[in-house]
Amino acid sequence: MPVINKQKTTKTATLTRNAEATKTQLLDAAEAEFAVTGLIAARLETIAAKTGVTKATIYYYFPSKEELYRAVLGRCLTEALEIMEQLQLDCLPPDAALVTLLEQILCCMSENPRIGSILSLEAIQNKGKYYPKQLGNLLYGTIIEILERGMMTGEFRPLEPRHTAVNIVGTCAFYFIAQENLKYMWPGKRLLGKDLLQCHSQESIDLIMAGVRN
Repeated sequence: MPVINKQKTTKTATLTRNAEATKTQLLDAAEAEFAVTGLIAARLETIAAKTGVTKATIYYYFPSKEELYRAVLGRCLTEALEIMEQLQLDCLPPDAALVTLLEQILCCMSENPRIGSILSLEAIQNKGKYYPKQLGNLLYGTIIEILERGMMTGEFRPLEPRHTAVNIVGTCAFYFIAQENLKYMWPGKRLLGKDLLQCHSQESIDLIMAGVRN
């Protein structure tokens, strides 16, 4: 029977955990940087400084700034896929399915408002070159499917589903993307504070549902 070197196995496991932790820290720092500067103006030196590593360490995990950017977007996609699988929207009536989806979209944006900024800058700077199309298909496709089901059952009024899906996402996301411009409407308030986020979420859901219901 082969002898297992427990010390070596433990050391390997520790190194793996440390590597994953470093990679996660790099992705978190990169996400914060890309949300402010977009891909074009982002500096790897800034990302390295935020995580306390060298620029060479970033290149060890990600061959280029573009690959790091793709990894940040890819992580968004992975998280979105996991969330959508858990919702089981197909099991819900259209009205309840749309409300559930809206609640989840707004919850995700409240927890990580940087994602909307990154995707907005991706459209402006890169013309959608790196946009994870599977994410777009998942988000907009799911909304379109729910709207079409609702129109078939008579729960929703006649709509152009694609334009409506775009408007729905815009209603949810604009608050987060434009928060620095909107802060003057609520002097002395934190737009991403609990109270205003709850208000934005409820107002968005009420507005959207009033607009689509028959």
